[in-house]
Amino acid sequence: MADDPRTLVSTEWLAAHLNDPDLRLLDASWHFPDSGRNARAEYEAEHIPGARFFDIDEISDQRSALPHMAPPPEKFISRMRAMGVGDGHQVVVYDSKGIWSAPRVWWTFRLMGKTDVAVLDGGLPKWKAEGRPLEDMPPVVRDRHITVQRQAHLVKDVSQVASASKLGDWQIADARSAERFRGEAAEPRPGLRAGHIPGAKSVPFLTLLNPDNTMKDEAGLRAAFEAAGIDVSRPVITSCGSGVTAAVLSLALEILGNRQHALYDGSWSEWGMYPDLKVEKG
Repeated sequence: MADDPRTLVSTEWLAAHLNDPDLRLLDASWHFPDSGRNARAEYEAEHIPGARFFDIDEISDQRSALPHMAPPPEKFISRMRAMGVGDGHQVVVYDSKGIWSAPRVWWTFRLMGKTDVAVLDGGLPKWKAEGRPLEDMPPVVRDRHITVQRQAHLVKDVSQVASASKLGDWQIADARSAERFRGEAAEPRPGLRAGHIPGAKSVPFLTLLNPDNTMKDEAGLRAAFEAAGIDVSRPVITSCGSGVTAAVLSLALEILGNRQHALYDGSWSEWGMYPDLKVEKG
């Protein structure tokens, strides 16, 4: 797949641009709370040279009871300024699994109106497998001005998703595993019902990835959506467990030229919690 600094770039592209003065590299690694892994500690032990750590749980709307909901613009501005990320920068985001949590941060930047942002294809595992440089030193950061313009059309709330479920004007693509979608596997967060939003289609995010956790080419992405019953030429709401891997689907749709996609930020953490919202199984 060709390098596109607004969606996806290769490790070769990043290596060629690593010392560009306007490049800002973000480690957006994130793990489930019960994983026993600490993404920040792993970043401090080793990261791609110059990378800053983007804490998905902290750079969020902590007024919400739901996990890592999108941050208010003013919080995003303050955190990015402190990290030295600002106007005129090309942002590249990666994570420690390949393509897993980095697209969530790509989507967050897009939500804030910033389009010069790409995900590193294959992430840290591919970078390391190729023997490319790592460091354990934090970068020297200088405060940088950043302006944002929130793009409300890129996010959906529970009432909008309930309307789409009822009317079918937006397709709903669920990035969780097929077992969780069918209600056959327990949810990782306690207290949630099992199943899926009525009318949703199962598009496990792993079906969009190659075995080495790089993104499939456009033909492969299109085939994965079509096999799930999603028409990529029509509007799509992406959903998952808590709004992280849904962004993998959003990134894939953007690569395919779909400009009518929005992410359900509350995702199953919200829908699965409320007994008055209908759930389908199977």
